[in-house]
Amino acid sequence: MTKNTVKSETGLGIFLWKFFAYLIMAVFAFLAIGPIIWLFINSFKATVEFQSNMVGLPQHFYPQNYSGAWKIGNFSILFGNSILYTVLSVGIALFLSLLTGFAFAKLPFKATKPIFSTFLLGILITTQTLMVPIFLQVTQVDSLLGGFFQKLGLCNAEKFHLFYNTKFGVILIYVGSLLPIGVYLCTEYIKSIPTALVEAARIDGAGYFRIFIAIIVPMTVPIIITLCLLNIPTIWNEFALINILVSRLELQSLPLGIYKFSGTLSSDYGKQFAALVIGLLPMLVFYIIFRKQITRSVGSGAVKG
Repeated sequence: MTKNTVKSETGLGIFLWKFFAYLIMAVFAFLAIGPIIWLFINSFKATVEFQSNMVGLPQHFYPQNYSGAWKIGNFSILFGNSILYTVLSVGIALFLSLLTGFAFAKLPFKATKPIFSTFLLGILITTQTLMVPIFLQVTQVDSLLGGFFQKLGLCNAEKFHLFYNTKFGVILIYVGSLLPIGVYLCTEYIKSIPTALVEAARIDGAGYFRIFIAIIVPMTVPIIITLCLLNIPTIWNEFALINILVSRLELQSLPLGIYKFSGTLSSDYGKQFAALVIGLLPMLVFYIIFRKQITRSVGSGAVKG
């Protein structure tokens, strides 16, 4: 067998491998992008046209679906609530995760391992298993506090709500749900930062909080962006917890508004698809704007770890 024959066979093998690899990636890309394109196209169709033409382009564009969905779903209120819940929950959870990770990684003491193991246990527990316990705890604590303050003559027990039907309660539960994975990732990442930097700063007279702000936070930017990538979509799309934590419209988030279209409005497909696009669009914009930073941070975080 000549060298040219070997080279041609090798080149053919590489070509076939690349062909099948790109073919598989193209199939999975279509499966991911296809439903989004289909959803966007059908959001401009009237319900009658959608029922007769579910796949093709709309013959008559019907942008009124978006204004109707926005008004019926009260999205002007729910959109602001979703932004508030996402920003505060992710921000607070990120700060606490970094602070706790710094303590676990660089300030160990006897209780570090059992406490850290407790956080790891939280990763294994799903949201669905916690829904009933969280609801019972929230309502019972409100009842106990309301009864106590009523005896002091400060308020009516039935009207007192600190955790149930309050934005504070929603954010508190959200932060708690984000802490397990956040503490784990931050602890493992901060362990890779040389301890000599912390010791040198301590010798120079810096306190631990100053070390945290001046040294740890700037060096953990990759893991910060990684956690934002994980947590922002999680809170933005969260439905199960907030569905049991609030009942008042002015406290609900965007997923609950979209859920309304699966009930009495389930037959109005145009507005239903428009509502789904409204909820999906912010996350698409988020990924498009920060895709390069996300790729760099995840890659550098993997190498660093």
